[in-house]
Amino acid sequence: MKPVHAHIAVVGTGAMGRGIAQIAAQAGSTVLLHDQQAAAMAAAQQSICEQWDKLVDKGRLDAAAAAACKTRLKTAASLQDLATCDLVVEAIVERLDVKAALFAELEGIVGASTVLASNTSSLSITAIAARLKSPQRVAGYHFFNPVPVMKVVEVIAGLKTDPAICTALCDYARQMGHTPVTAQDTPGFIVNHAGRGYGTEALRIAGEGVADYATIDRILRDQAGFKLGPFELMDLTALDVSHPVMESIYHQYYEEPRYRPSVITAQRLAGGVLGRKTGEGFYRYDKNVAQVAPEAPVPQVSEMPPVWVSTRATRRAELYQLLKDLGAKIETGPSPSAHALTLVAPLGFDVTTVAVVERLDPARTVGIDLLIEDAATKRRVLATNPATRADMRDAAHALFARDGKAVSVIRDSGGFITQRVVANIVNIAADICQQRICSPADLETAVVLGLGYPMGPLAMGNRYGPTNVLEVLVNLQTVYGDPRYRPSPWLRRRGAIGLSLLHEED
Repeated sequence: MKPVHAHIAVVGTGAMGRGIAQIAAQAGSTVLLHDQQAAAMAAAQQSICEQWDKLVDKGRLDAAAAAACKTRLKTAASLQDLATCDLVVEAIVERLDVKAALFAELEGIVGASTVLASNTSSLSITAIAARLKSPQRVAGYHFFNPVPVMKVVEVIAGLKTDPAICTALCDYARQMGHTPVTAQDTPGFIVNHAGRGYGTEALRIAGEGVADYATIDRILRDQAGFKLGPFELMDLTALDVSHPVMESIYHQYYEEPRYRPSVITAQRLAGGVLGRKTGEGFYRYDKNVAQVAPEAPVPQVSEMPPVWVSTRATRRAELYQLLKDLGAKIETGPSPSAHALTLVAPLGFDVTTVAVVERLDPARTVGIDLLIEDAATKRRVLATNPATRADMRDAAHALFARDGKAVSVIRDSGGFITQRVVANIVNIAADICQQRICSPADLETAVVLGLGYPMGPLAMGNRYGPTNVLEVLVNLQTVYGDPRYRPSPWLRRRGAIGLSLLHEED
């Protein structure tokens, strides 16, 4: 099949430029590599050819096909050599002035029908095109690193972009083996925008001293099913990449509280503690392996107290059955006895508030997170309040670990870790839909492929219940008095009428 764009150029030969050039040549296009540094161009060409050799060795690419790809990959000594290209993709430094200047220069070289595409991750396509005589030819074409592996690309229309250009770029993405998603020209587009609910909320949780980095990572992996915890992920991407994105989206949205960055990452960035590539981030690395302290052992409890469950507990019937399965002695009276371990299971509220409101003895009160049904998790999460006695904390820990499932005990805060992170992910996704930045279907695709979440954010909201997510957000807003937890109108409407978050509006 003839490629949509038969003769393209890639300007910038870093990791992103190399990846884009590789898959474009594999799709049948003739590809010109250009970089201001001749040595960088030559190194990029050699590196890409070596990648094809490795694919041949692994049986993933035919030797003849690899040879053909190599003949289609060429270098261009100057921008003037790009005059005959029908598509130019820039993958240079993430600076608006530099990208805009490059496109202004290219406009005087290439043909009138040549498409100019930017691989920017967060800069405005409209602003990049603003200086051009023909801004309608400019679009965003945002790939993810490593490009051959990350099979999604965001296609972004600027304010004046010709819709036909985006349609053709989507078709070309499919020819390159990628899944295109279309987005409006807004800060962070889809993936970097939707991703604000994960790391930023985890940083707030860590900043409050609720749990250490390793515990937060364990909980979000084992309870919510994320492949990497937020601090593992930030170490992988490196703070010199992730923190500027946090700041960029925050400022581009005029200090929207939902996207507020953290002083934790700002300080670490200033100190050069960036992650894996520097050998130290939120974890220390030895031969690229994170050094993580083992979890504390399960406490030994000689005599287990009886257990009383709050009448307002989330999933109360399920909690009762779990306690029976664990062999607990359960009290069923209207209030706990003087010796009972008291269990609460709030959504959004902290254990302290629940104990006060329900007139429970805080010294014997422990919370358990049941936003997600117990059978679907690999870890149980308990929370103490400042007055919880050590014997009651240890008894709860030992009880819920009886069947061998991992247990984490965290300090009290508004909402549990998974509740706060999941609610923020769903709420930001709902706000993306409210702004009509993209379709709900493209949002789900972009997040699963671009961020590797266990499911899309809207599917996550449906899975755990829109009304539950709303309750968490409303209660968090009450506890913190912070507008970052205000529910999106899009989410509130659907929660109020029981409509699926994946329902497409007319």
